[in-house]
Amino acid sequence: MADFVGKAAGLSISRRNFIKASAAAAASLSLAGCSNSLSTVGVDAALDNGEKWVSSACWHNCGGRCVNKALVKDGMVIRQKTDDTHPDSPEYPQQRACLRGRSQQQDVLGADRIKYPLKRKNWQPGGGDKSLRGKDEWERISWDEALDYVAAEIKKAKENYGPQSIMSFARTGWTKNVLYAYGGTTTHWDTTSFGSYRFPWEKIGMGQYDNYSVNDRFDLKNSDTVILVGGNSAWSAPGLYSYFFLQAKKAGAEFISVGPNYNAIAATLDARWIPVHAGTDTAFLLAVAHTLIAEDDPVSNPLIDWDCLNRCTLGFDAEHMPEGAKLKENFKDYVLGEYDGVPKTAAWASKICGTPVEDILFYARKIRKDNKVAMYHDYAPARCIGAEDFPHIFATIGFMTGHMGKPGHACGNIHKEQVNAGPALVKAGGSGLPKISNPVKDCINSPSLWKSILDGKYLYTGSFQWLPGEWKDIDIRVLYTEDKAVLQGLPAMTHGIEVHRKVDFVVTQAFNYNTQAKYSDIILPVTTQWERPGMVMTRDKEAVLVYSQVIEPLYEAKSDQWIAVELAKRLGVDVEQVFPIDEKQQFFNQIAGCTVISEDGKSYSPLVTITADDIAKWEVKGEPQSGKIGLQELIDRGVYQVERHEGDNYGYYAYENFIKDPENHPLTSPSGKFEIYSDWKADTLNNTGIANMTFKPYPSYTVAPECYEATFSDWENQVKGEYPYVVTNPHYLRRTHCNQDNVPWLREACHNPVFLNRQDAEKKGIKTGDTVLIWNAHGKTLRQASVSDTTMPGIVELPHGRWIDMDEKTGIDRAGTDNILCGPVASNMGVSGYNNYTCDFKKYDGEPLIPDHLIPAQTAKVL
Repeated sequence: MADFVGKAAGLSISRRNFIKASAAAAASLSLAGCSNSLSTVGVDAALDNGEKWVSSACWHNCGGRCVNKALVKDGMVIRQKTDDTHPDSPEYPQQRACLRGRSQQQDVLGADRIKYPLKRKNWQPGGGDKSLRGKDEWERISWDEALDYVAAEIKKAKENYGPQSIMSFARTGWTKNVLYAYGGTTTHWDTTSFGSYRFPWEKIGMGQYDNYSVNDRFDLKNSDTVILVGGNSAWSAPGLYSYFFLQAKKAGAEFISVGPNYNAIAATLDARWIPVHAGTDTAFLLAVAHTLIAEDDPVSNPLIDWDCLNRCTLGFDAEHMPEGAKLKENFKDYVLGEYDGVPKTAAWASKICGTPVEDILFYARKIRKDNKVAMYHDYAPARCIGAEDFPHIFATIGFMTGHMGKPGHACGNIHKEQVNAGPALVKAGGSGLPKISNPVKDCINSPSLWKSILDGKYLYTGSFQWLPGEWKDIDIRVLYTEDKAVLQGLPAMTHGIEVHRKVDFVVTQAFNYNTQAKYSDIILPVTTQWERPGMVMTRDKEAVLVYSQVIEPLYEAKSDQWIAVELAKRLGVDVEQVFPIDEKQQFFNQIAGCTVISEDGKSYSPLVTITADDIAKWEVKGEPQSGKIGLQELIDRGVYQVERHEGDNYGYYAYENFIKDPENHPLTSPSGKFEIYSDWKADTLNNTGIANMTFKPYPSYTVAPECYEATFSDWENQVKGEYPYVVTNPHYLRRTHCNQDNVPWLREACHNPVFLNRQDAEKKGIKTGDTVLIWNAHGKTLRQASVSDTTMPGIVELPHGRWIDMDEKTGIDRAGTDNILCGPVASNMGVSGYNNYTCDFKKYDGEPLIPDHLIPAQTAKVL
């Protein structure tokens, strides 16, 4: 990687050179942050001609959030760079950007920008020809026309059908808050990246999806073995996290990778691969538990930490049950097969999860209590239909082996904090905008969202409340999308397109011609973060990033808040109620509210020094304050990072106080202990009515509506069915979810194939580069094949986020869109299960695909 960085740094960033550099990076598994040195390229010498480096946002939700800077001259972006604010070291690493961040200029300045408000040619108030949504041409209109149209359609829907007939989709919510103030809208709830971790697991004593379930990054070097389950941070969140793992590797830790593929992070760390079919992790871990129980001997072979189990948990065995348990059952006896006659042995699990028996035994023996083991998992295993028990069993294994609360031992989930958990060392301030409540309570679960709108009824279980299900009527007339890729990102995309062609009106705020905009009636062009006053974002727990305005707004684009204000005026909403302060004041508030931890790790104080002159210069309201860094210095640097060193006061061990003294440091469960048995869990999951699966109070194996077992028409005799493969949707290096899919550099650098197992492909006469048709009951799509042995037999890996390109004549998507293969299917919790739908594939006998980078960018055809 050092050679790659040096070579890349010496190149001017043309398309050709970017591809050359990216190809070199791919050979090194595309890991940013793997070298501790950067070559000097003489950038500062270029600043004599009115050029300026400006901290530029990479705002997409990858879990990385790195430092990016744009070199600006005469209002134009010349090139980009990443963090060079201090020398790089493992203790004080630079916040380096990946290829996505370094390509952000093509996202902001791309040919697919929406330049002005657009109206679909065949749309008229009331809908016009709805069938042409997604394939119509566009007409340029003025902002006044566009906003008048939008306001009129919203008013009409509310007056005729009630506010619940309007459906709003937003993450941040400028226009959403205006609509809430206008009377409210129907919303949806979605488990998103976190899958079954959105369930309130704190009620049984474990973390939900926070940054407190594992240890501080400095503890990695204390582990003998590091296990990574279901993740590939080298692609999903490139940069520091892989760098942290490499430090543990250098310190002597061995790595084990568990999942359906041998991926980039596994190869980087020379990890032993334990293959497990997607969606079968619970079965795998139940067999691990069985092996631990069967082989444990406290004297001659101590695998289980009985002291930890007995002091810190309830429900493991008959002697340690919670008071008032409804079932006379416990986890240990279930695993041993006392209730169903099926011991959850390695042989039993191997049939389900495809893992060799010897690998299951190896895993169980490796995590014995006297080995220092850190067990981490990303959220991919939780994003499966039927994954309700995965968080429960993963934590149970951790408590069984005592890998919690002490140096070198960890067990939990990792996301944007990755292996750097614990209290934040620096925090961002709030914007100062008020919270606007939604008067409408209608809220639909994502997997069933589109079908519910088509059917006119939905199952109400609350918003992340998992109430007993209640069927309600729903009549959606307007879809308003602000900053959320719902059509592209939610399951059952085929039904989603039907919905977008059914309702009376569809409006989208977008800066480029993405899928959501494509299927709209009105497109309102918004600015990107590069064209706004600025924003503050956090980077794991050690850094806060401050982004500034890079360029003036392009074309006729307006900010989301400007649009919301203008719409509020037309709807009669009090603007001051929703937006009492402007965007510049919000940015200032975020900066002024930043706090940083003290050296003793016990308190926080203001981060930024702000003077009366600063306040006057910014023309904002505020009070002078003293901090660690001046306002202008922070703006110029674009990042403030707490410098770490061995022995500092910022270390953290998850569950440390609880493990030492559970009586005086109880968990959040009713008993204060980790509840392996929980009637609340079983009752809640079994009463939603979303599906008819039955869950036990303890972790157990259940067969989901779509899963590996569903690939068989006859499971007992192992006869494959109509859809004999499981398709997963891995995060891909080219995109952040579906963001940046239209960026030319990234399209050429990362070809976005479908990854197939060699044995499976050879049976069908498929080789790398062939066009493949993948299909199931929910949709059809095409993609070029990448054939190797790094994908398990029976698994099809279709990268997440490709923008749809539907052939209306054949009904086949030509882009490799993952969610076209996802349907309105969920298990009891309502998980959006992207990673274990069934499918089939074959070599396509039609016109082969051409590489994505040779296809013109998707743009609106304006008359």
